[in-house]
Amino acid sequence: MNNKSVLLVVDVQNGFTPGGHLAVAAADQIIPLINQLAAQFQQVVLTQDWHPVDHISFAKQHPDKQAYDSVQLDYGNQVLWPIHCVQGTHDADFHPDLNINHAQLIIRKGVNPHIDSYSAFQEADRKTTTGLAGYLRERGIQRVFVVGIATDFCVAWSAIDSANLGFETYVIEDACQGIDLNGSLAQAWQAMQHAGVHKIQAADIAQILNADQNHA
Repeated sequence: MNNKSVLLVVDVQNGFTPGGHLAVAAADQIIPLINQLAAQFQQVVLTQDWHPVDHISFAKQHPDKQAYDSVQLDYGNQVLWPIHCVQGTHDADFHPDLNINHAQLIIRKGVNPHIDSYSAFQEADRKTTTGLAGYLRERGIQRVFVVGIATDFCVAWSAIDSANLGFETYVIEDACQGIDLNGSLAQAWQAMQHAGVHKIQAADIAQILNADQNHA
């Protein structure tokens, strides 16, 4: 373990796993690997989708639209979703198999009813920050490793913001699961690569962390 790297665990919640209101196929299958990875990190941050019931990203709030349609809002294009991860519901709870008791911080996303929030660092208006960047800098974090759900939305947005904020950023591909909505997975990987995000596998972690420790 080392103190220059953080594992950012994105939205491993009931709502995004089989049986949830916005389930991603096979997303529960990555949880044991995420637990194993977390044991190698001293610093762990979790994100949690935490919507009010009338959130603007819900298709139900737009009578002439269906789930997965897109609309233009004040801050830009917005994919509309089924109602999911409503505050205080079972759907919003962390998946019961997630076992990371030493996580120090939970970032709740999508709390503002008028703005969606995919990234752990800032909301979709690209102005409202969560404070995560400052938290990581105060702790001397230099490297951010991202895992979770979904690769092509909240994972990708978080990773791109992390890289743009100056953190050395890695997405652990086999510890993520994507939706792939109309080619969104390939587009997300392209955008992450363009931002300087490194795509790695879980098996690569030990070598990277050891190098981090050796240069401490």
